[in-house]
Amino acid sequence: MRLGTSARTILAIVTGLILLAVYLPLFVVLVNSFSTSTSLTWPPPGFTLEWWVKAFQSAGAVEAVWTSVLVAIVSTTIALVLGTLISFALQRFSFFGRDSISLLIILPIALPGIITGIALNNFFRTIMGVPLSIWTVVIAHATFCIVTVFNNVIARLRRTGTNLEEASADLGAGVWTTFRLVTFPQLRSSLLAGGLLAFALSFDEIIVTTFTAGSGVTTLPIFILNNMFRPSQAPIVSVIAVVLVVVSIVPIYLAQRLSGSEQTHR
Repeated sequence: MRLGTSARTILAIVTGLILLAVYLPLFVVLVNSFSTSTSLTWPPPGFTLEWWVKAFQSAGAVEAVWTSVLVAIVSTTIALVLGTLISFALQRFSFFGRDSISLLIILPIALPGIITGIALNNFFRTIMGVPLSIWTVVIAHATFCIVTVFNNVIARLRRTGTNLEEASADLGAGVWTTFRLVTFPQLRSSLLAGGLLAFALSFDEIIVTTFTAGSGVTTLPIFILNNMFRPSQAPIVSVIAVVLVVVSIVPIYLAQRLSGSEQTHR
């Protein structure tokens, strides 16, 4: 489809305005992380690296970072295992209720986070009688991280088919040998992309985390929320927010590059 000059101009203007609305606030946060002011004022009266030094020296911030990393790694690992197994079950086998199960797998990422958080909080505390802790956060994050892995793996399985696996079996290879030498190499990039996206989702999740974390569990997003309006903490929060944005962008960028290179080679 070809667009006229006027249509292209309008589309470019609308796109620019949308990008400006999305990224201008992030730019303000970045600039405020170097501001000499102790509050989020604009324009900054001056610039300093003091808040970056204090942020990296803050025991609470460092602990929150490691908590977020631990939760993200464990929940992503769970998602990779379960999401891959579910993808194989739903793609390679036909059984009653397959479409309904597929919908139930995808549903957690479509539900509002506050609904998921309330439901899981009620499940852990009322039904299971389990105290909220870092492990309830991990389980909660795994529920929506599974979706990203599932979507990536099942899309790859649909494209690759079973011809190579059948040929491997005909040549005498066992199930695990076929998986190791044939199936896994085909899924490797989709697993990595799904895992990177799952890690990014888990690392900056706050709504579900708020409802499922115990009193002693503070992830980085919760640390930001708790300190944002405290006196003299706004610049440090801005520094942490910038770090959070960078950490979130890197896995998403890598996942996009993997998907792009994969389509190029096909």
